[in-house]
Amino acid sequence: MASEHVIETSRLTKVYGRGDKGFTALRDLDLQVRRGEIFGYLGPNGAGKTTTIRMLLDLIRPTRGQASILGLDAHHDSLAIRRRVGFLPGELNLWRNERAIDIVKYQGKVFGSLDMAYVNQLAERFQFDLTKKMRDYSTGNKRKLGLILALMQRQEVVILDEPTSGLDPLMQQNFNNLMREIRDEGRTVFLSSHVLSEVQAICDRVAVLRHGELKAVEQVEKLTHVDFRWVTLKFRDVAGIQHHLETVPGVSDVSTINGDSVRLKLNGEFDPLLRAAVDHYVVDLRVQEPTLEEIFLTFYDDEPAVVNNNRAKEYAS
Repeated sequence: MASEHVIETSRLTKVYGRGDKGFTALRDLDLQVRRGEIFGYLGPNGAGKTTTIRMLLDLIRPTRGQASILGLDAHHDSLAIRRRVGFLPGELNLWRNERAIDIVKYQGKVFGSLDMAYVNQLAERFQFDLTKKMRDYSTGNKRKLGLILALMQRQEVVILDEPTSGLDPLMQQNFNNLMREIRDEGRTVFLSSHVLSEVQAICDRVAVLRHGELKAVEQVEKLTHVDFRWVTLKFRDVAGIQHHLETVPGVSDVSTINGDSVRLKLNGEFDPLLRAAVDHYVVDLRVQEPTLEEIFLTFYDDEPAVVNNNRAKEYAS
């Protein structure tokens, strides 16, 4: 019986350099990705997302720990894994003077099969011209070719590093629809991204990575059901109310907007807030759930405005 998990890591760690000059790009990653899901791997540039992917595909070796894909060891069975995994790297370097169609045919020979009907279908969906040379494509069109190469073999697992970078909104929507189709076929998508709207739109579960450490793994809908929400109260007379509400337990980030309303962040129950507003005429009350971006930022709320870490930029993304 096939395992439920198609990607597994145990204490996966990557350290660059030694001693005081060493930089830990990924630390003790324990992760499990299920068969037939779109899994979002979320974090800003430098969090360790690309480092993880490179170790999964044996492009770099871990300092310690293990990783497996489809039950195969990421190092010892790397060639077998690459035949069963579609991959889009964060940076796609292909032959500048070759036509896209020739690159497609070359990959087909490497894998031993080529379904040109499906390639043409993908090219049509991405509105991509296969006849041009690589040097003539824009950044967005190079990304489209990378997606075609990653998807054209219909592998069991697809690993995509920042897949929609450079795509316009229409192409992003086409990409989202295609990912859902892949999931519906029972295949698995592992999607690294820092685009929160992309993750929220299509992923079943998401992992949040910070400074190379895993901070959360949760279903997207559960991750958005957190304790805080945004509350906007419109008053007949707003004078003095902002200072009063700032003293209410669970209330923070209070600001006056439009001259007659107060917006605030509420953690916990509504009752203390309602009691504090009881002596003021409330014209309207609106409650807004936090976006995934706001939830994500709670994992980084102690970050300085500018992080000056050249080694992080060099090694981990």
